[in-house]
Amino acid sequence: MTVLPDDGLSLAAEFPDATHEQWQRLVEGVLRKSGKELSGEAAEDALSTTLEDGLRTRPLYTARDSAPDPGLPGFAPFVRGSRPEGTITGGWDVRQRHTALTEDAVLADLENGGTSLWLVLGEGGIPVSALDRALDGVYLDLAPVVLDAGRDTEQAAEALLRLYAEKGVDAKDVRGSLGGDPLGYEARTGTPLGFAPYAALAARCAEQYPGLRALTVDALPYHEAGGSAAQELGASLATGVAYLRELTEAGLDIEQAAAQLEFRYAATADQFLTIAKLRAARRLWARVAEVCGAPAAGAQVQHVVTSPVMMSRRDPWVNMLRTTVATLAAGVGGADAVTVLPFDHALGLPDAFARRIARNTSSILIEESHLARVIDPAGGSWYVERLTDELAEAAWQYFRSVERDGGQAAGLRSGRIRTDLATTWAERSKRLAKRREPITGVSEFPLLAEKPVERAPAPEPPSGGLPRVRRDEAYEELRARSDAHLAATGARPRIFLATIGSAAEYTARATFAANLFQAGGIEPVTEGRFEDSGATEAVLCSSDAVYAEQAGPTAESLRAAGARHVFLAGRGDHSGIDSYVYAGCDAVDVLSATLDRMGVS
Repeated sequence: MTVLPDDGLSLAAEFPDATHEQWQRLVEGVLRKSGKELSGEAAEDALSTTLEDGLRTRPLYTARDSAPDPGLPGFAPFVRGSRPEGTITGGWDVRQRHTALTEDAVLADLENGGTSLWLVLGEGGIPVSALDRALDGVYLDLAPVVLDAGRDTEQAAEALLRLYAEKGVDAKDVRGSLGGDPLGYEARTGTPLGFAPYAALAARCAEQYPGLRALTVDALPYHEAGGSAAQELGASLATGVAYLRELTEAGLDIEQAAAQLEFRYAATADQFLTIAKLRAARRLWARVAEVCGAPAAGAQVQHVVTSPVMMSRRDPWVNMLRTTVATLAAGVGGADAVTVLPFDHALGLPDAFARRIARNTSSILIEESHLARVIDPAGGSWYVERLTDELAEAAWQYFRSVERDGGQAAGLRSGRIRTDLATTWAERSKRLAKRREPITGVSEFPLLAEKPVERAPAPEPPSGGLPRVRRDEAYEELRARSDAHLAATGARPRIFLATIGSAAEYTARATFAANLFQAGGIEPVTEGRFEDSGATEAVLCSSDAVYAEQAGPTAESLRAAGARHVFLAGRGDHSGIDSYVYAGCDAVDVLSATLDRMGVS
């Protein structure tokens, strides 16, 4: 029975408690209407979603879906946050990324909502010799600076520390990170770096600069190579453990060594997975610290970056929505610092408008949505707690397998890490090709008439190691073929939509077909006769009932009018039809073959 509150008022008092089994029976009824005869757990499984890493999300979570006690913020295992106060006092650190010396961009960020700087220096970024110009006018005792200098880290660190001294900044007021990450650089370039200079920087920071960290454990190379959430976490753990070993061998104790590390993760538009990933990351690092004999040193510091992989080049305005969701997830997940990549990040150097929108994304979530007012607001959600636990287990297993094979460096040099990530990306690419993982504005609801957004080219990032993938890459190749055809001929390749019957009968499949072919840069023609359309191929669009009577004759008429290839939107077996397009078909394969037949190279 429902337990009444102390005041005796309960709106549900007259309703009996429902059981999980009763809910399952309702699900069975719904599935039965769609032609599926399933019962009990099988009915619930039919509504479940398979994720990467062998994870599976169910449609409903209840109190029976138990997970380990996440503890309290600021206490091991730090699932609910590394600091007891969370980000309540001022929100997360709004960290803006700079790869080039753009006039007034640094100061504009800091004067309009940014709270720290992430400077990419050396190869693929700002020259180290120009660091003083990049920071001209910056109050270095107020704005933390994070470096990302690859093989030039030692030189960049010396330049920054010298600048602090010249500006009279007290060592205790210096905050940020020198960004040393030799294994991350090796992952990016395939070039190993010795650890001695990084150990020396760590020792110097531990002795002289209590608010400055020497090392970054950057998991972005593994995310950007197509890795799953568990692989990203596992690789970061293996890297962090490798750095702990090197630092303790160089003379630091485990507490000092752990205090030199900051972890960098990607936030995607998959809101709940991102929240769970950040919570799981803290739990996993707490376990590492516990095993190392320093449980109090297990509070992981997290810098979260909105995913470059999810950023589209076509219809880039949609990226604002993606980064907003990703930033929300990062904040809810307990990130200490968040970098929102500008919506035009994939196109080149961001302009002032894009940078402003990126800054304001965090500002709105902190100041207007009040997202930082509650510590770990997703804590206690049966779904989030269970997903955190399952993801942590998967990541821990991956970490252990990397350690068994000799550790992160050995995994990079043997090619094991590359193979693992490539396998994951190949499976994801299949889902993208079949539009099981849709990309709004690219594989779904593309806009062929959009005016291209052009930007000045950004510096080329270091390469030679793990690849950098993008979700839109297969569709981008198709659209590039269409663009070249447009430039050469003055028109895009076209396909004629032959709608049969009433609007009620053909609209759904006509809309589906138009979206599908536009994803490959093929313009659908919906009016007039085939002979006047400028198309060489056609697709029939209607209901199954209409197809049964008219598909064959209509296909014959189209062939007589000059159609070289006739599609049918849907499934079936009809005379005169060359191929079928339907939800779940390999869209990339269909579109590529269609462009080939149309002579679009």
